Amino acid sequence: MSSTSESTRRLTVVDIARMHADGERIAMLTAYDYPTAGILDEAGIPMLLVGDSLGQVMLGYETTVRVTMDEMLHHTKAVVRGAHRALIVADMPFLSYATPDDAVRNAGRFLREAGAQTVKVEGGVRTARVIETLVRAGVPVMGHIGLTPQAINALGKVRVQGRTREAARALLHDALAVQEAGAFAVVLELVPEQLAAAITARLRIPTIGIGAGAGCSGQVQVVTDFLGLGTFMPRHAKAYADMRAVILAAAAAYRSEVEAGTFPGAAQSSRMDDAILDEVLGHTPDDRTAEGSQRIEAGIPLDRDL
Repeated sequence: MSSTSESTRRLTVVDIARMHADGERIAMLTAYDYPTAGILDEAGIPMLLVGDSLGQVMLGYETTVRVTMDEMLHHTKAVVRGAHRALIVADMPFLSYATPDDAVRNAGRFLREAGAQTVKVEGGVRTARVIETLVRAGVPVMGHIGLTPQAINALGKVRVQGRTREAARALLHDALAVQEAGAFAVVLELVPEQLAAAITARLRIPTIGIGAGAGCSGQVQVVTDFLGLGTFMPRHAKAYADMRAVILAAAAAYRSEVEAGTFPGAAQSSRMDDAILDEVLGHTPDDRTAEGSQRIEAGIPLDRDL
């Protein structure tokens, strides 16, 4: 079935706004590959974020700072191919939106080359001009305030943001700046739940929380945390499966069967006509020596030109 048919129509930012207006809480997950995106899409997740978190959970980088545009485009293309209904949000990587011109050029690549429908940028007041420029250029934007992982070298470590009066007021100003710049939604990461709820109540656009309590308009989780694939589980995350244990057990069982010679079995193998094989290997009565008196028991040498 075509992804453009009505039954699999791609959601838009208008649909997300309608969900928010109707009071429906919005579920979002990260996705980085084709098969996972397809499964999450089938489950009805309305928004999939191709997060630069892939640098850490997929590529093994220490931070998201090392993620490149080419890496983000590669994974975004895969997610777009896998999901036919969900709205795809592509994370703008570090320094890809340092200026409005950079932002328009790189966001354009996400929409034109990779097929994403929206992009996400970190920062509040400091990024408002970039958001406004993108929106005016026709690029829907999701904001991201609170803990902004791309600024980890300046923040020093991962920690909850907005606990002091000054920091809380700054976050409120950031949220309002993102909204007024034209963003259709904003991620609140590692924000005290009371502050996140207060920000949500003061905005017209939906807030998507991660470590920000249940008072947000929706929630997002990193899919590897959600599936229990990692060895470390952040406090704000919840594993809905233990896929690490499942994969570990499966790999161990596979290794054992290969070592025992029980895999592959008849069900995983195919056969050919034995007579044809004899002909191929030179084991028929017609395969004689030049004198025609001896059968070539050894068969045709493997390096013979057939």
